[in-house]
Amino acid sequence: MEWTKPEIKVEPPGPKSQAFIKRDSEIMSKSLSRASELVGKAAHGVFVQDLDDNVFLDFGAGIAVAGVGHTHKKVVDAIKRQAEQLIFANSLDYYTVPQVDYAERLVNIAPGNFKKRVFFTNSGSESVDGAIKCAKYYNRKMGRGGYYGFGFLGGFHGRTMGAVSFTTTGKGARKSFWPMYAGNVIVPYADCYHCYFGQRYPECGLFCLDYITDVLFEKAYDADDVAFFLLEPVQGAGGYIVPPTEWLQKLQKFANEQGISFMVDEVQSGFARTGEWFACQHFNIEPDVMMVSKAMAAGLPCGAFISRAEMQDWWSGAHEGTLNGSPVILAAASAVLDIMEEEDLRANAKKQGAYLKKRWKEFQEKHPEVGDVRGVGLMVGVEFVKDPETREPDAKLRNNLIKQAFKKGLLLLGAGKNSLRLCPPLIIQEEHVDTAMEIVESVWKKIK
Repeated sequence: MEWTKPEIKVEPPGPKSQAFIKRDSEIMSKSLSRASELVGKAAHGVFVQDLDDNVFLDFGAGIAVAGVGHTHKKVVDAIKRQAEQLIFANSLDYYTVPQVDYAERLVNIAPGNFKKRVFFTNSGSESVDGAIKCAKYYNRKMGRGGYYGFGFLGGFHGRTMGAVSFTTTGKGARKSFWPMYAGNVIVPYADCYHCYFGQRYPECGLFCLDYITDVLFEKAYDADDVAFFLLEPVQGAGGYIVPPTEWLQKLQKFANEQGISFMVDEVQSGFARTGEWFACQHFNIEPDVMMVSKAMAAGLPCGAFISRAEMQDWWSGAHEGTLNGSPVILAAASAVLDIMEEEDLRANAKKQGAYLKKRWKEFQEKHPEVGDVRGVGLMVGVEFVKDPETREPDAKLRNNLIKQAFKKGLLLLGAGKNSLRLCPPLIIQEEHVDTAMEIVESVWKKIK
């Protein structure tokens, strides 16, 4: 069925959804956080249908997963064809054609004019864990200590033990799970709207960078003991924070000069989300290691880390995984690349992202509770504040907007303490943005 607009038949969650949510509460882990009481039954394009036949406009895309839209025919056909031919042959003991075919395509679009190698995983978190091992191996191969790894406040890298050691979007992901990765160091990210040092950019002169290079590396850490810097080029779960270009470039320059591996987490920002294949290409940085997942295979469990070739010239058995790089999943991933190229979704992300920010900035002019509108491509953050001068966060307003928009047929996701992360499928058009803004405007008076 082709839907063209949201359609609410019964106030969500309806009776069928409520009954299912009760079943879920009895058997699923209590650790699962839920943004809205959506029980999905079907999804096509930019719309999702629930058990009660309500239809929602999806402005979250499963946290930037459904980049090419839900159930794109070319993805579905690719899955069917591969499933009929070969579902599985483990990549530890054997070879499969889809792995090499896709890896060759992936390294061709990845930034960096140098030889690369690929390791496939099943998630973003796995990709980060593998990349940490990769960087530590290489650091010691080069005769360095490699004990420390630097992460950045507000970063989200996953919840497995290596990744969660560098996840600092909130204490809930970390409390009670010590000890974590030995040697993890957390330093301030360049969040210029809420500077950790109380500065204002550009008058600050990149004080947060100087703190790392001129204070920590002079007083506390020897570069030979640091294996890697791990960061998101645009922070995702932390609030869609876009740092100054010069901060990223100078940070990488410092890492290169010190022999520290520069690792970029593109799990949420990759695959045309920002209007380039990867967000780091906006900033003209070339990471030594890059992690990807989410939109990679249109919702099937897939990830990878791509590194300089010499960083994965490790011994046989150093890092493996039975289910990694499934033929069916990589067939879907190849179809995703085909769609993104054929439908020029990078260009559409730039065009619709600019329009989406324009509409929110117009809304901001009328409503000072919208403190900041930021983003790159279709990775747009909207931050809500109690006072535009003090920038005091207003999480309650953000949460109420998500709740009321849901009841009107619009799916929104939060990020950080008080921001929206707007990451719709890359196939959206202006009319979808207009529909979303109409819903936001219709519920605004109620939530105020």
